[in-house]
Amino acid sequence: MHGLGTIVNVIAIIIGGAFGIILKKGIPERFKTTIMQAIGLAVVIVGISGTLQGVFTITEQGKIDRNYITGMILSLVIGSLIGEALKIEEGLDRMGVWFQNRFAGKESNFAKGFVTASLVYCVGAMAIVGSLEDGLYGKVDILFAKSMLDGISAIVFSATLGIGVILSVLPVLLYQGSITALAGVMKPFLSDVVVSQMSLVGSVLILAIGFNMLEVKKFKVGNMLPAMFIPLFFTLLRNLVLLFLK
Repeated sequence: MHGLGTIVNVIAIIIGGAFGIILKKGIPERFKTTIMQAIGLAVVIVGISGTLQGVFTITEQGKIDRNYITGMILSLVIGSLIGEALKIEEGLDRMGVWFQNRFAGKESNFAKGFVTASLVYCVGAMAIVGSLEDGLYGKVDILFAKSMLDGISAIVFSATLGIGVILSVLPVLLYQGSITALAGVMKPFLSDVVVSQMSLVGSVLILAIGFNMLEVKKFKVGNMLPAMFIPLFFTLLRNLVLLFLK
């Protein structure tokens, strides 16, 4: 059943978020702050490890070689321009505020929880590759593993940031569900190189999310989301040019 992985992912976030809400009142504020810092550090490490894994390879001679640097830079720049023009980050913020006004009243962290959780759950290699494998082959191993991780993190996120974390399932459902549904159409263009480049850009964005959580610097990660799909766009454009030249 195509889409099962995303459905399980959504259920895991809801269950984890519900547990976090139950635990929320029993956690002192100073513990919440420390926990969020710990999660921020963990997200930074995940972003760094994914980025290094995507950029560096070991040659047959045992030397370190770099890959996809130019493509990564172009993807981030072009994707950020597109996202800035579309004002994706502002849209996520407005959605979070709308949900807050409708469901949470004066809960101060609602919008922050919604936006932070949405970005963490949607950005990254597991979301992209897992959704593609689900749509192409019906394989859900990656999304099941992601579901376990997301469910556990949802407990901590909702315990510190509130019920907005649970509503992040809506962007997750739309994002992963769309990739799964379109996987068959994109299959001819999804080479290992393209998927690796998309995953690399996703890892860079995860690193930016970690910096946001640690309040090192505010990155508009939402506006950078289109960057993950620029490698696919380049492949489509190249194929069209080659077809035109024949």
